Amino acid sequence: MSTRNEQLSSFLAEHISSGEFPSAVYLVAEKGNAVFVDALGHSVVDPYSVTTNLDTIYDLASLTKPLITGLLCARRIELGELTLDSSVAHYLPEFDRTDKQMITVRELLTHTSGLPAWRPLYILANDEPERAAGAIASLDLEYKPGTRVVYSDLGFIALGMLLERTIGSPLDELARKEIFEPLNLEHTFFKPDIALQTGIAACETGNTYEREMCEQTGAGTYSNSRQGLIWGEVHDGNAYFLGGAAGHAGLFSNASDVLVLAKQFLAKHSASLTPDTCLLFRLNMTEGLNEARSLAWQLALTNESTAGANLAADSFGHNGFTGTSCWIDAEHDRVFILLTNRTHARQLPFANINAVRRQFHTLAVEGLTKA
Repeated sequence: MSTRNEQLSSFLAEHISSGEFPSAVYLVAEKGNAVFVDALGHSVVDPYSVTTNLDTIYDLASLTKPLITGLLCARRIELGELTLDSSVAHYLPEFDRTDKQMITVRELLTHTSGLPAWRPLYILANDEPERAAGAIASLDLEYKPGTRVVYSDLGFIALGMLLERTIGSPLDELARKEIFEPLNLEHTFFKPDIALQTGIAACETGNTYEREMCEQTGAGTYSNSRQGLIWGEVHDGNAYFLGGAAGHAGLFSNASDVLVLAKQFLAKHSASLTPDTCLLFRLNMTEGLNEARSLAWQLALTNESTAGANLAADSFGHNGFTGTSCWIDAEHDRVFILLTNRTHARQLPFANINAVRRQFHTLAVEGLTKA
């Protein structure tokens, strides 16, 4: 039976009061079941106030990478339709270029492809989504593939396109058929219906952060940049440009559904993958490099990861730009979910909540140890 943890709730309430984020929902699970849960603050502050509850849906941002793209890739590997060390160009002809024809699926999944971290595809592809794959493939590599870990949205956007080409279905359709429906996820989707808006945590007003990023990267100004409140539609500009569903961002869900998704990566609980496949998420595929990465996840072994000191070294997790995170400690059969909307009702810069995430995990483990 789940209950709120006073230490966790008080800790997060302090950070809400300090203005780092307006709302938080947490869920800590052990042996497949929720132990600690609570909802705090207001999921919407402006234009009017909406109190957060346990069913509040969040824009999960980059949690899309492992929870959807990583899971779908793992399923394709099991089925023999995708091979980790195959060339990406085998699936995406746009990558059949001298500098990119040897980039592998594994390198995209572990952020070691050499691709830049981010570029505004809506500018590079002249507002034409069908040109996005070519725009990514046309970019200069920043380092030799396989020699460094550089977290890349572009790599996972390419993976999403690779899945779409391989299966012949849009990514959101593929996720619905292979993940959402089989797992009975009723609060998880891409491209939310407008009728669901009031149950969704709001994000940034205007996309000021990305506008500044466009200028910093020398890409120029984007004339179609959103100016109003981003609420009930994906915050990420590239995902929005690509129709709301992409390999790197676009997923919306609530804490209880995220737990169901997280359990698909645990051998003891997965209804989607075999135990052998689940081991791939604990395996360090970037040994000797600057960051420890498994298939689509970061490992707690990584220096200064947001796992904190109390999770096993082969625990795996991921953060989302909007203020979300999910960490999985397979050794102890535990899942740690923290959902916030740090991009809402706050002037730039957004709060860096990595220290909050680490302390959240520390307090959660202490609470489980006492329980």
